[in-house]
Amino acid sequence: MKIVFTGGGSGGHFYPIIAIAEAIHDVVREERLLDPQLYYLAPAPFDEQALFDNGIGYIKIEAGKMRRYVSIQNIIDLFATASGTLHALLTLFRLYPDVVVSKGGYASVPVVLAARVLRIPVIIHESDAKPGRANLLAAPFAKKIAISFESAAKYFPQQAQNRIARTGIPIRKALTRIEPEGARQFLQLEAGVPTVFIIGGSLGSMRINNAILSALPELVALANIIHQTGPAHIENIESLAKVVLNANEHAGRYHAFGYLTEVAMQRAAGAADIIVSRAGATSISEISLWHKPAILIPIPESVSHDQKTNAYAFARTGAATVIEEENLTPHLLVSEIHRVLITPEIAQRMAAASAGFTDPDAARILAKEILGIALSHES
Repeated sequence: MKIVFTGGGSGGHFYPIIAIAEAIHDVVREERLLDPQLYYLAPAPFDEQALFDNGIGYIKIEAGKMRRYVSIQNIIDLFATASGTLHALLTLFRLYPDVVVSKGGYASVPVVLAARVLRIPVIIHESDAKPGRANLLAAPFAKKIAISFESAAKYFPQQAQNRIARTGIPIRKALTRIEPEGARQFLQLEAGVPTVFIIGGSLGSMRINNAILSALPELVALANIIHQTGPAHIENIESLAKVVLNANEHAGRYHAFGYLTEVAMQRAAGAADIIVSRAGATSISEISLWHKPAILIPIPESVSHDQKTNAYAFARTGAATVIEEENLTPHLLVSEIHRVLITPEIAQRMAAASAGFTDPDAARILAKEILGIALSHES
């Protein structure tokens, strides 16, 4: 049995694939099935260690982006997609997998098109409240369409409606639980003050980073700050933070990390009293499972079609407030954080509202469906 995963470009596309692979291994072991061969086809491996840990072979398949603005690069990338589709055809013909699982994103297009040509069953998973173009392209021939938000269903074609099921977003097993015990010691947090956990997404966010730096003296006066900056930004942020907090008596409350391992994420979430985050669907789902109040800062619609819709869908439950990027100021951010931290009733109400937004069994539900299709195709 062979299963091919595709999709990527961001952690929101990649890490749900890892969560599904984890669940596949669990189901295979429990039901005493033969171990499947797993592959990931995309322009870049994103997290090679995660692929290795889950027994997933990586094969590079080029893909071109289609930007939402006029650019000569769009024309150049059309050729990259065409070349990638030909390469994907040859690769899938050689592997001949029993099912292709797509998380969407530009990286998935060549592999999904090749699977269509070769009549290989395709399952797509859409994380966002408003589907991306890659998954809408694949929808007419996808065998199954999994969605995370009920509102996503209306965007798919009418003939695909009977193939749609709401599963939620697959979350890596380690991140479905948090570790409040020992978190303060592990992260060297000051006792007796609340903790703010700031997540800029897998690549980080310069817009959020700059707002945090501007507000840093006020923030450290309120709380411990755990700040995930993104790997590319960590050195610059750390050096600027030293200048901003020079001689500040609470400078030791600020903790910047370029990237957080699963263990560090578990402990940071466990220690957090409030989370400030981008509004990627995976981030929202993790926050929901952690039962933490949140402030969401979505990427503008001109850059990302989905995050604003995701943010307001979550906020309607009462679990979060939304600050749109155009309104983001250091003063407003500090004010919102302070409001939640000093009012336990608000924090408790938001935390309670987040429960039930995400199905913690989403990865397992998808794993069983994928294995079912793979086994039927294999026979």
